[in-house]
Amino acid sequence: MHTARTDEEFREYVRSRGPALLRVAHQLTGHPCDAEDLLQTALAKTYLAWDRIKDRAALDGYVRRTMVNINISQWRQRKLEEFPADELPEIPVRFEAPSEWEESLEQALNGLPARMRAAIVLRYYEDMSEPEIARVLGISVGTVKSTVSRAMAKLRGELSVPAQPRRR
Repeated sequence: MHTARTDEEFREYVRSRGPALLRVAHQLTGHPCDAEDLLQTALAKTYLAWDRIKDRAALDGYVRRTMVNINISQWRQRKLEEFPADELPEIPVRFEAPSEWEESLEQALNGLPARMRAAIVLRYYEDMSEPEIARVLGISVGTVKSTVSRAMAKLRGELSVPAQPRRR
């Protein structure tokens, strides 16, 4: 049962962490309006579970995991509206300004399947480690590594970026 104190605690959490969580939602969905809807749905679920969440330091992780789960569920319900091409063009892409690069990267991210996009967002935008990502997505560390690797290969192909040499 929610009290005025817990309601105020939840409001303060949303006020302080809302913008950062909205950025994660935007990276997961690729669209500002979808991001707002996703975050609102995740926060509604978090509010309902508020009394059961004892570790307040884990709230961001709880909300992120909720957003990932909701986004994957919604993604699975959508029909496939884009069809892959038989051949990719070999023309390198040249960018004039950083904003073009950012737009192209965002479009390439939006073209990734939900799990790949989530893994990339959590790894490179949220700077989470592979074990943390595995915990959030509910998959093994090996699956995280292969998913991130395949996603990066798709992004490189989409953006015509040469592969980086492996670090040892």
